[in-house]
Amino acid sequence: MNHPIVLSQEPVLLVGGAHGDNAQLSALLTEFDVVVAADSGADWLRAVGRLPDVLIGDLDSVSEATRAAIPPERVHPITEQNSTDFDKAIRSIQAPLILGIGFLGGQVDHMLAAMTVLSRYPDRAIILVGDEDVVAHLPPHIDLPLAAGTRVSLYPMRPVRGASLGLHWPIDGLEMSPGGRVGTSNRADGPVSIKPEGPGLLIILPLSERNGLERALVQGDGSWPAL
Repeated sequence: MNHPIVLSQEPVLLVGGAHGDNAQLSALLTEFDVVVAADSGADWLRAVGRLPDVLIGDLDSVSEATRAAIPPERVHPITEQNSTDFDKAIRSIQAPLILGIGFLGGQVDHMLAAMTVLSRYPDRAIILVGDEDVVAHLPPHIDLPLAAGTRVSLYPMRPVRGASLGLHWPIDGLEMSPGGRVGTSNRADGPVSIKPEGPGLLIILPLSERNGLERALVQGDGSWPAL
């Protein structure tokens, strides 16, 4: 891992450039003390009246007006073009949890790239927030206090098996893969426990389950080794 630019003992809000619901972003800003922008995410923050504590990225998308408004010591250019701004930011932040907003909307290719980045950091607690969903990489074991009927989608970013309790359609004995069987549009019959056999399995839940997912990731009893 790179030497971190942001070293925080508290969760960090990371804002990307796929602008979404201003009210949702404003509400999240009341929950987080540390706010980082990935490139043009700084423009979205400025639009709702907040400048980032730190700006990270190749800075090819952020407006000149926004960049000029941010004190120079808060701006950290990473100019290589082999990774996305989301990846640049994730590897530059060390925190118990990163909540990312502004990465699931907008262009589909950007959303797919964000999912790919999630799969590269199985050792990190990272949640992406959209207008309707939250997405995270599953650790070796997670317990989620879901109500019966809650939508639970599992999406493999590489071949992976696992076991589950509480899913209407259990995943035990199934091999999931991006080009084969996936686990979308499952549902909970009550509290859910999932144990993947290896890294690479993403979970997608309704936005209403964000707080429970955060607690489950932060309070979990293990993580995958860093890739």
